[in-house]
Amino acid sequence: MIEDLVKKNRSYRRFYEDRKISRETLVELVDIARNTPSAANRQPVRYKLVCDEKTNEKVFECLGWAGYLKEWDGPVPGERPAAYIILATSKQAKAECDEGIIGQTMLLAAAERGFGGCFLGNVNRDKLSEIISLPDDMKIDYCIAFGYPKEEVVLEDIPADGDIKYYRDSKQVHHVPKIRIEDVIF
Repeated sequence: MIEDLVKKNRSYRRFYEDRKISRETLVELVDIARNTPSAANRQPVRYKLVCDEKTNEKVFECLGWAGYLKEWDGPVPGERPAAYIILATSKQAKAECDEGIIGQTMLLAAAERGFGGCFLGNVNRDKLSEIISLPDDMKIDYCIAFGYPKEEVVLEDIPADGDIKYYRDSKQVHHVPKIRIEDVIF
């Protein structure tokens, strides 16, 4: 079951924008994630939940979507996320490990519920901090976009030339090269 969820959990970047995700659902994801392990049990991560159309538009403008798809500016209207969870910590905190565990847990929980998301580090943090009225003693680390996927994502072996870049084919199927099991174990 976990193997199926992991394979179902992809970095989706195009969604059915009209299929909403409620604040209650976002609270459920945070409630699951807050129970994950935390380095020294510090639990430094705090969350901003966004699922209203007006704020969604503002958050969207702060995000970069796909580094390898240089010609693509991100999802077009009608294909944008229905919700976001913004992960923030105090300015002194280093929580990358915690946030990785938290993000993956939320994305797996979303996959279990029939929707998906994209964990984004390419964020205009200054602009987004203003939009969400982030307290001065905090910093935004990541943003996770959520929605009902409107794209197919296919996993495939890394080609012989070693190119790891994901790409879209002419039918807009998103291909993600993955390293083979034989090549990860030494």
